Amino acid sequence: MKKKIVFVINYFYPDFASTGQLMTELCLHLQHDFDVTVIAAVPENMKGSKQRLFTEDKLEQIRIVRIYLPEVDKSSKWSRLRYISAYFFSALWATLRERKTDIIYTISTPPVLGGLLGTLGKLLKGAKHIYNIQDFNPEQAEVVKYTKGKAIFRIARMLDKLNCRCADHVVTVGMDMQETLIRRFGEKPVPRNSVINNWTDEADIVPLSKEHPKVKAFLEKHGLLNKFIMMYSGNLGLYYDLVNLMGVTLPFKQRDDLAFVFIGEGAVKKEMVAFAEAHAVRNCLFLPFEPKDSIKYSLNAADVHWVVNQKGIKGISVPSKIYGVMAAGKPVLGVLEQGSEAHRLIAESRCGVVCEPGAYDDIVEQIDRMLGMNSSTLAEQGMNGRAYLEQHLGRAASMNKYKHLLKQLTVQA
Repeated sequence: MKKKIVFVINYFYPDFASTGQLMTELCLHLQHDFDVTVIAAVPENMKGSKQRLFTEDKLEQIRIVRIYLPEVDKSSKWSRLRYISAYFFSALWATLRERKTDIIYTISTPPVLGGLLGTLGKLLKGAKHIYNIQDFNPEQAEVVKYTKGKAIFRIARMLDKLNCRCADHVVTVGMDMQETLIRRFGEKPVPRNSVINNWTDEADIVPLSKEHPKVKAFLEKHGLLNKFIMMYSGNLGLYYDLVNLMGVTLPFKQRDDLAFVFIGEGAVKKEMVAFAEAHAVRNCLFLPFEPKDSIKYSLNAADVHWVVNQKGIKGISVPSKIYGVMAAGKPVLGVLEQGSEAHRLIAESRCGVVCEPGAYDDIVEQIDRMLGMNSSTLAEQGMNGRAYLEQHLGRAASMNKYKHLLKQLTVQA
């Protein structure tokens, strides 16, 4: 009889969030070896006018319990708090309703409470708990000064350390994040842990030329033919310094042969759009998230991709977009701290250049340099990234590490 794993993960198919896509692929990979149930929020594009708190559906052999939650305005702290609270209590109730659960798998979303769902589920259900830390909090919130309440950060850190201690295994997604986990505990024993990097589907996202019919169609649709495209594709969130980075577009705003393209949604998108409008940066284009089956074409429309993090995020989070960019064989302009996971990948693979966060003059200089670079040199950098990804960051390797870990825990159960 298959062992039962309950994934309490907030985002899941068909949600566009990167963690949702990763967890969907992982669950599909595990469904033949385990009885998989997913507890996740109802995506916005599936909401109707009237819905019950819990509904169920299936994806292949995966049973999905969906939670109906209030809409969230990511620019409003109160809206976020309302959404997170509703999710936490609903997801906890849904977890406790599950029968004969062998393993509860949670991720660090929502901050701290994602781990607490697993801690409470373990204590109340007698199940094993895997805690996958995609972002360390409250460290991430402290970096952006999300609140001035230092006591809140202290309590949150104590609580998340408890989540880590209670977990049967902690998974981080970068070596720098593993170092953060170790530092959290100082001289005290560190919970059992491992590093399993995130991934992209390198068989689906492959290098394509701008002459590929669907890449060309994307360029034509958005008026981008014959332009050098600097692209950012992903969450326009609080942790990337994107509003300040908009300032580096100003020296180039008169260039008709250059386009800064931002694809995605998030808390700072309104501010970014307002900046471009206020400073008449007409070669900035803001687009919504692309559907999953179209991402491979939009990624390949770029000449260079941004991969960025705010100063202080080293060891706290890894920008997952790095994997998609490398899979598409595109060069990277990184705005990343030295020693961070994404910085390491760019340096080791030789797939681009990296500037320190906040070094805006240096970033402008690197943009100018890449604009003047020979196209074959840019292409070579991009393909360096693709070759490195194939050798070291394969999707199957990461998912099989999870499968091996889960099987180990079920044997111990």
